[in-house]
Amino acid sequence: MNTFTLNNGVAIPALGLGVFQTPPEETTTAVTAALQAGYRHIDTAAAYGNEREVGAAIRESGIDRSEVFIETKIWISDYGYEETLHAFEKSAGKLGVDQIDLLILHQALPSDFDKTIGAYKALEQLLADGKVRAIGVSNFMTSHLEQLLAATSVVPAVNQIEVHPYFQQREVEAFGTEHGILTQAWSPIGGITSYRDSEKRSFDDPVIVGIGEKHGKSAAQVMLRWHLQEGRQVIPKSTKAARIAENIDVFDVELTADELTALDALETGTRGGPEPEDISLETFGREIPEA
Repeated sequence: MNTFTLNNGVAIPALGLGVFQTPPEETTTAVTAALQAGYRHIDTAAAYGNEREVGAAIRESGIDRSEVFIETKIWISDYGYEETLHAFEKSAGKLGVDQIDLLILHQALPSDFDKTIGAYKALEQLLADGKVRAIGVSNFMTSHLEQLLAATSVVPAVNQIEVHPYFQQREVEAFGTEHGILTQAWSPIGGITSYRDSEKRSFDDPVIVGIGEKHGKSAAQVMLRWHLQEGRQVIPKSTKAARIAENIDVFDVELTADELTALDALETGTRGGPEPEDISLETFGREIPEA
């Protein structure tokens, strides 16, 4: 497995399994299939409700804990310094681990950014205490990153954002690159384009499919390779063993410069996920259960 090196020297696998919207009863099977296929990075979140199953699958795999990179996220309902310290205990307890490899804030909370800062300072303390190996953020726009950097000491190791050929967020990625923040792509194969009344699906795009045909690869594999060659870490999600195995089979192909340019040109500017500025406790708050 290829890796990226985070800004604090920690290595993260270039490709991992995401378990967003994977029901708890399907999570253990999906994570088991991923580990058997060679994945060594699993991305979950407190708000997904499946941290316990992720931890169980890793323990039952027989793979040494040190070989599996575990990432999870703090939900906005647990923002604030003391609240976030406790949220770590909840996540670690469900995962069944003493140390989390990468702990990130799930969203900025624009309506109460002081709580966001408090939460991140808690991540800094957890990092200093050795309870996490790296810290970061998710769905932070450039303005959020600027505010965060001005008020804290540790530069986020990653910013996990929606990125796929139809929505590329180049400004956010460029800001991250400038400051040593790795862009981690969620919905990297454009799965979010397959629902929510999307006019077209990335999986059916003739440009993507055509490039795949030249290389003997699927549309999903082409998109994942595009990310990797442009320096983004990816966390494709699937619950099907065959697709999980297909998604990791992308290290034996090299897209040409022209093919990368063609994929870059598919940008539509249409976000599939919620607008980061619309995130508030009133609309997105939810209680995260105790471990």
